[in-house]
Amino acid sequence: MKPAPFGYADPTTVEEALDVLSSEGEGAKVLAGGQSLLPLLSMRLAAPTTLVDINRLPGLDFIEAGRDGVRVGALVRHAALLASVEAAGVQPLLTRATANVAHPAIRNRGTTVGSIVHADPSGEMTSVLALTDGSVTVATPGGPTTIGWREFFVGPLETSVHGPAVVLDAFFPALPARSGTAFAEVARRKGDYAVCGAGVVVTVDDDLRITAARAAYLSVGLVPEVHDLTEAVAGRTVDSADWAAAGALARGLVDPDGDLHASADYRRLLVATLTERTLADAGAEAVRRALEAS
Repeated sequence: MKPAPFGYADPTTVEEALDVLSSEGEGAKVLAGGQSLLPLLSMRLAAPTTLVDINRLPGLDFIEAGRDGVRVGALVRHAALLASVEAAGVQPLLTRATANVAHPAIRNRGTTVGSIVHADPSGEMTSVLALTDGSVTVATPGGPTTIGWREFFVGPLETSVHGPAVVLDAFFPALPARSGTAFAEVARRKGDYAVCGAGVVVTVDDDLRITAARAAYLSVGLVPEVHDLTEAVAGRTVDSADWAAAGALARGLVDPDGDLHASADYRRLLVATLTERTLADAGAEAVRRALEAS
């Protein structure tokens, strides 16, 4: 299929982009990597009057990894983030989740921030932003503003950003000390959207006993979901933790819908199974990191 006719603008500054978005109104749509947007255009599920291509905007192709976290610019491709050793060292979930994004050809062009702005609850990077308690920086005519993930995601393919605005970057806080992560998903074929996915973080104390266990899920709710599973394993060592109990707890906390890919009950089963497996892996990593730091 072919997209409906649309205008095209390629501003060279953020201010120019905002001016175009202001003049075009609700019919304008920002284009970065286009790997999510272009299929919607081709199927005429989206019909913007104007595409505002931000690829010529300077200063948005950056990855800043510091002690507090990783900031990813709006024009950073998935492949660049996947290859960043610095980003992986500060927040390993970024690398682990990005490796599951679609196929190499898509990762070479698609942008991490664009994936987040697309707000697909089946997207890996939306779940990572939520699990790390991240935020985005948005340029508006009134100046830049920061929006936390809870306020940013308001529905499937919908964010709280309206009117003339450009999302400049996403910030992922650093992995806490003595913590480990894991990420896994189930898809019909490698690179397809996940039928269900889970990213987890486990933290232990100086005695190597579990103090926190949290999980975020893909393809389970209308927006990214993060659940605290600590009560199922708190105070246990990683070797003695009842990860199956944590999986059962997670299964009772989610309320997925069924579709042509999986029933709601099957998704609940996958939540329990993936939670159990990923928490065990993350717990083992947390112990290794704690021992290395001691």
